[in-house]
Amino acid sequence: MQPPIAQQRPHSFTRHGVTIEDPWAWLKDPNYPEVTDPEVLGYLEAENAYFEAQMAPHRPLVDRLYEEMKARIKEDDASVPQKDGDWLYWTAFETGGEYRKWWRRPVAGGPDELILDEVALAEGHEYFRLGAFAVSNDGMKLAYATDDNGSERFTIRVKDLATGDLLPDTIPGMLSDIVWTADDTGFLYGLANKEWRTDNARLHRLGIDPAEDVELYREADEGYRVAVSETSDRRWIVIATGDHVTSEVRLLPASDPLAAPILVAARQEGREYDVDTHGDTLFIHTNDIDPMWRLCVADLAAPGDWRELIAPDPHFYMTGVECYRDFFVVEGRLDGLDQIAVHRYDTPTSGEPIAFPEASYAAGLGDNPEYDMTVLRVGYESMVTPSTVYDYDTAARTLVARKVQEIPSGYEATRYRTERLHIAARDGTQVPVSIVYPEGFPRDGSRPLFLYAYGAYGHAIPPGFSTGRLSLLDRGFAYAIAHIRGGDDLGQQWYHDGKLAKRTNTFTDFVDVARALVTDGWTSEGRIAIAGRSAGGELMGAVVNSDPELWGAVIADVPFVDVLNTMLDETLPLTPGEWPEWGNPITDPAAFQLIRSYSPYDNVRAQDYPPLFISGGLNDPRVTYWEPAKWAAKLRATKTNNNVLLLKTNMGAGHGGKSGRFESLREAAEEHAFVLWQLGVEG
Repeated sequence: MQPPIAQQRPHSFTRHGVTIEDPWAWLKDPNYPEVTDPEVLGYLEAENAYFEAQMAPHRPLVDRLYEEMKARIKEDDASVPQKDGDWLYWTAFETGGEYRKWWRRPVAGGPDELILDEVALAEGHEYFRLGAFAVSNDGMKLAYATDDNGSERFTIRVKDLATGDLLPDTIPGMLSDIVWTADDTGFLYGLANKEWRTDNARLHRLGIDPAEDVELYREADEGYRVAVSETSDRRWIVIATGDHVTSEVRLLPASDPLAAPILVAARQEGREYDVDTHGDTLFIHTNDIDPMWRLCVADLAAPGDWRELIAPDPHFYMTGVECYRDFFVVEGRLDGLDQIAVHRYDTPTSGEPIAFPEASYAAGLGDNPEYDMTVLRVGYESMVTPSTVYDYDTAARTLVARKVQEIPSGYEATRYRTERLHIAARDGTQVPVSIVYPEGFPRDGSRPLFLYAYGAYGHAIPPGFSTGRLSLLDRGFAYAIAHIRGGDDLGQQWYHDGKLAKRTNTFTDFVDVARALVTDGWTSEGRIAIAGRSAGGELMGAVVNSDPELWGAVIADVPFVDVLNTMLDETLPLTPGEWPEWGNPITDPAAFQLIRSYSPYDNVRAQDYPPLFISGGLNDPRVTYWEPAKWAAKLRATKTNNNVLLLKTNMGAGHGGKSGRFESLREAAEEHAFVLWQLGVEG
C-alpha cells in the first residue's frame, strides 16, 4: 500500500516583510472546531488506513506487548481510603473495567456506598473523562463534570447522594474546578468561552436555571485564564487569574460568595503568587524577587503588605505551600530532588524534611482533604521502585507504607539499576539525566536506548516508575529522561533558560545529552529511540530537522509542530495565553524570526529523516489535529529516503488519546512495537 500524498494548494501570507508559503494550509477545516470537510476527513482516514496496513504485520507483536503491559496491572485495584468529614472515600477498578468507581462508607461504620460509576457513565461513548469532582461539605451532594468526546468542554451534573437521583441542574461548556459554598446551596465554576478559554467565575444556586447564574468575576485580558479553588480551611474561595508569567488572586468568603472580593495583590507582569490561609494570616508563595520562590505572610486586613517568612534559597526550588491547623508543609526540589518539609507555626523557618530511602526518587503530597490532620498522605516512587502510598505521622516523624503498587505478573527491583547523570551541554551547562537499565547492561554501544523529554512550560519530568517501560528494559534497552532546560527541574530559572529567546537551549540540550550517551557507551548513533508529546512533540520535530542521523525511531504524540502559524492565529484557543511562552510573532518581528527559525513544520527540508510515528486527535483543543497532519504531509513530500512515516489520528479523542486504562495501554503497545520494529530488536 502506497502512503497517502496530500495535495499541495497554493497558499501564502506575508508578515513583517516575509512571505510564507503553506501549501498544506487547506488541512485546517474552515468550519473548525467542527471538522466536516470531506477532503480533510478523507486525507486523515487515508493516513489511518495506511497506518493500519503498515502495522498489520506487527499486530502479533502489538498484542504481545499489550498482554505484557496488561499483566502488570492489578485489574481489581483500589486506592487507599481517605477520611473527609464523616466519610472514608476511595476509588476502585473492577476486573476488566476501563474506568473507576467511586465509593465511600461512614467513618462510624456502615455499608459501602457507590457514589459515582464511571463505567456506566462511559457506556456507549468512544471517549470518556471525568473532570471536576466535588462532594458538598455536608456530604449529601456530589457535583461532577464529564467530557465524552475529548474536546475538554465538560458538562456539570449534580447527584443527591441520599437518594442516588440526579438533580435537574445541568451546566454544559464548563472548564474549571467546582467549589461548594459553605452552606452547600450552590457552587462556583467557570465556563469555557468560544475560544476555549475560561475567562469567568460563576455562582450557581441549586434549582436555579444556569442562565441566571451570577458572574462573580470576568477577566478582560484574553491571555489570562481564571481558576476557582478553596483554601485548606475551606473558609475562603479563591479566584485566581493569570498566564504563564503573571498571576492575581481574590478571596471570597465561602459563607458569603456575593460579598466584595478581597484582592490580595494587583497583578504585576512577571510576578506569580498563590495563597493559603491559617486563621487571619495569608501564606503567600511567590517568585516576586527570586525565581527559586519564597514564602511571605500578610494579615488578612492588609493583604498587600507582605512580610518574608522563608527566604529564597539558591539550592531549594520552592514549588508549593499548604496550610494545616498545627503546621504547614513546604514542597520543592533541593538540587533537583523532591523534598517535603513540615514547618511548625511557632518555629516557621526550620522545617522537618521527610526522609526517603533512595538517593533519586519522585515524591509529593497526596490527597489530604482535612484541615485538622496529624498524619499526611504522601506519594513516592523511583525509576526502580513502584508507586508507594505512605502515611507520614507528623508527630512521630515516621513513614508507614499503606500501599505498594502491585504488579501481578511479578517484578524484581534487583534486576534493574538506576543512576542520575550530569551531562555538559554545548554551553557548559550541566544537564541532569535520570537513567534506568537492566542489571549487567554493557557500556559498549551495542544496546538500544530510549530517550524521553518534555522541556516546556516549567513542567518537570520526575524520575518515576513505569510498568510499560519494563517491556523495553526486558528487551535490553536503557531508558533515560533528559531533564532539559524549559522544564523547571532545577528551578524556575531552568525554565526561563528554555523559553522565548532561549528556546533553542531545549533542543540543543536534548541533542547534547544523546551524543554524550553515545560517547559514554550507553548506545550508538541510530540506535536511539526518542519520544515526546505536545510541546515535547515540538522537541521531536526540532531534533529530527537538526540531527536526523542520531535517531533510530521517533514517537511524536500530538506534536506542537506548526508553531509559527499557531502563534500567528489569535483566534485559536491557546494562542494569546501562549505568547509569554513563545513570543508574539504578530506584533514582534524578532519573535516572528525566532519562531520561524525553529518551528518544525517550517524547517522541514530535503534530507533523510528517521522513522516517524506521529499521532493526533481530531477533537484536540490544545494541539489541533492539522498540526501533525500538515507536518506528516510536508515530510512525505520533502524527505529524501524511504524510512517509515506513520500518522495516526484518533477520530473520537483529544489531546490525551484513548481514555480507558486498557485502550490507552494498546496505544502504548503500538508505539513500543514501532520502536522494536525500527531498531530491529527481537520482539
